[in-house]
Amino acid sequence: MAKINWDKSIELDKLAELSIKTGVSLQPGQDLLITAPIEAAPLVRRLADHAYKAGAGIVTPLYTDPEVVLARYQHAPKDSFEKVTDWLFEGMAVAFDNNTARLAVVGDDPMLLAEQDPEDVGKANKAVSKASSPLRERITRFDVNWNIIAWPGTQWAKRVFPNLSDEKAQLALADAIFAASRVQSPDPMAAWVEHNNRLRERTDWLNDQNFEALRFYGDDTDLTVGLANKHEWAGGASTARNGVTCNPNIPTEEVFTTPHSLKVNGYVKSTKPLSHQGTLIEDISVTFKDGVITKASASKGEEVFLKLLDTDEGARRLGEVALVPHGSPISQSNLLFYNTLFDENAACHIALGQCYSKCFQNGDKLTSKEVEQHGGNSSMIHVDWMIGSETMNIDGLDVKGNVTPVFRNGEWAEK
Repeated sequence: MAKINWDKSIELDKLAELSIKTGVSLQPGQDLLITAPIEAAPLVRRLADHAYKAGAGIVTPLYTDPEVVLARYQHAPKDSFEKVTDWLFEGMAVAFDNNTARLAVVGDDPMLLAEQDPEDVGKANKAVSKASSPLRERITRFDVNWNIIAWPGTQWAKRVFPNLSDEKAQLALADAIFAASRVQSPDPMAAWVEHNNRLRERTDWLNDQNFEALRFYGDDTDLTVGLANKHEWAGGASTARNGVTCNPNIPTEEVFTTPHSLKVNGYVKSTKPLSHQGTLIEDISVTFKDGVITKASASKGEEVFLKLLDTDEGARRLGEVALVPHGSPISQSNLLFYNTLFDENAACHIALGQCYSKCFQNGDKLTSKEVEQHGGNSSMIHVDWMIGSETMNIDGLDVKGNVTPVFRNGEWAEK
């Protein structure tokens, strides 16, 4: 069967241009670091083309190869999984300190490691989380402009569309990515200006309310999430510490902020599977007390999930809470993408681990200690999982306990 000729894809070129101009918002003379699966080379080449047209200093691609990853799990000695390329992460951190922009392309098989030893997967994930902390700190502080987009990887496409041939599945996934990223509109960049304005209206309203907490309740969920002191809601376009306004995630439908790490109580069950580091984790159910997960289970992938919770002390606390209406385009596509970039934009979600310091008033000026004093969580991980549905209700609670409807039956309540 002939391979798809991506060189003739107008939508792929539009996605690349959108990523450079609106996503990462690359500045003249600025360097760009791209990480991507090796299969995504056609998209990376388009990205480099548009980056240099925008005046990039130098574009550096770093590729990952799933076959090389599998070779390690199949043949490497056990102590291999505790090793990591520290020097690579340190070099990337230096690049960000020198104002290099970051662009990540996702697209590998989300279930690549599903058949591998969970003990090995857990060790490798923990080693990477620890070694990559310099990068995570710079990203969660929003030091530089960055963007994440998706490539329709063949094996990923077969997960989403298992009944189609490889080529038809990849074309179907590409169409879903292009639709969610708004590149099928006549003017994608104008479409994103309009979309960002709508998200800004939501964040402005939430910031005006200055809720003390949010209460989520619906099927198998009754969870009160206290919000951090001087928290600030964000969504869509945001300004990094280097002064560049970018769209970190394409696509995005969420507005989000920082929970208080000590003030989360109740129980919650996931409404979509979590694909984490090659393992599918289903039916997550947890109980929080004073910010900490005290009970946890999952119908599938439980061992990996429990190891994730034991990554460090902050892994059992929340670093993000995000609101997404059930009517979002990604939700209405009725597709399970097995990829957090998309699935988190189909439902309200929470994230275990590290908080974003930008989600505070004057967050760009806060030290790590000040973020902690405001209730922000610190961890080596940041993992989102979905809790929203068409039955989810959310109340905003002020300091006096007064209730303001925020969501009713999965949709924004009338203001």
